[in-house]
Amino acid sequence: MTELVEGNAIALLENGLQYFPALEAEIDTACHEVFLETYIFSKDAIGRRIAAALVRAVARGVRVRVLVDGFGGREFVRELMPALVDDGVEVLIYRRELRMMSLRRHRLRRMHRKIALIDARVAFVGGINITDDFELAGPPHPRYDYAVRVEGPLLRPIAESVHRVWRLVSWANFRRRLQETMRQPTAASAGELRAAFLVRDNLRHRRDIEDAYLAAIARANHEVVIASAYFFPGRPFRQTLLEAAERGVRVTLILQGLADHPVQAYATRALYPHLLDHGVRLFEYHRSYLHAKVAVIDGRWATVGSSNIDPFSLLLAREANVVVEDEAFAGRLRASLEVAMRDGARELRRDDWRRLRPLRRVLSWLAYQAVRLAIGLAGYGGRH
Repeated sequence: MTELVEGNAIALLENGLQYFPALEAEIDTACHEVFLETYIFSKDAIGRRIAAALVRAVARGVRVRVLVDGFGGREFVRELMPALVDDGVEVLIYRRELRMMSLRRHRLRRMHRKIALIDARVAFVGGINITDDFELAGPPHPRYDYAVRVEGPLLRPIAESVHRVWRLVSWANFRRRLQETMRQPTAASAGELRAAFLVRDNLRHRRDIEDAYLAAIARANHEVVIASAYFFPGRPFRQTLLEAAERGVRVTLILQGLADHPVQAYATRALYPHLLDHGVRLFEYHRSYLHAKVAVIDGRWATVGSSNIDPFSLLLAREANVVVEDEAFAGRLRASLEVAMRDGARELRRDDWRRLRPLRRVLSWLAYQAVRLAIGLAGYGGRH
């Protein structure tokens, strides 16, 4: 069961338009230390803006630590890291392997979390990388994603996780254990929300995020709405969704319409006929690139984080999600998803699939088989 912590204040942030100003403002008020974890840290307008805020913090005497994935952050390593290090920012790279083509598990295990922790008094958790929302998607619509701003007792498990990962990567890079003291949050209440911080790693928490999803969907009585940028669930997840639909729960999936990884997108579309036949509603988001990883269940249970519903997130990568049980918070996220479906997405029906050209259907089937083969070769075929 997901352990919920009382007394939190959690604000929903939609897209980088809300997230980056909030993050920059908190960095600019930092007095002691800043931790930033991200999969991608681009050298674009946003990347330079956040980097400048980090340097300003160092100049004030704040200790700044940045952890970036070695594959997602290849550009950062080449173009931003040297100057940040020269300016006093402490930087670690999570697994410096530059190739993802190998199916060896250790190469595929990446650091996909997006977390910022400032002075152990406020944290941000979500799916938004340090990269310009508009550079890939193109104006006028930004990449579609979410994060949350957290205050309250939930900071304790967030800080513990951030500190643990920093120490682990430090040891992996320098082969020495760090004994330094890191700032600890207080347990003071900051609001009224019940929430949990969930991680996925390759030790004690391999299935925590997936299990939280499965338990919430299994308990659903009325509605399940999931927005997932990359959706290729294993058999247990698919079966749980279909069982919910069969008992009368309204199950809605919001998935990518504009694909940045075509093979995975084609593989996902191979699942459409089976889902549609069982009453699942499918929406493809076309207004910009969908990068969200969120869900709302029965208008009360909600999650926002970095974990997609695919093998990379559920079986391989380090991920982090916040779960909130609150009608007002869930209602805000549900209303935002409704706007996305209404203004930026197209609902697919069974006849849409039947009208597709045979070549498109064949390509989807081939992509599906290719992805399943890759999962099997990597040693994770049991749940897919």
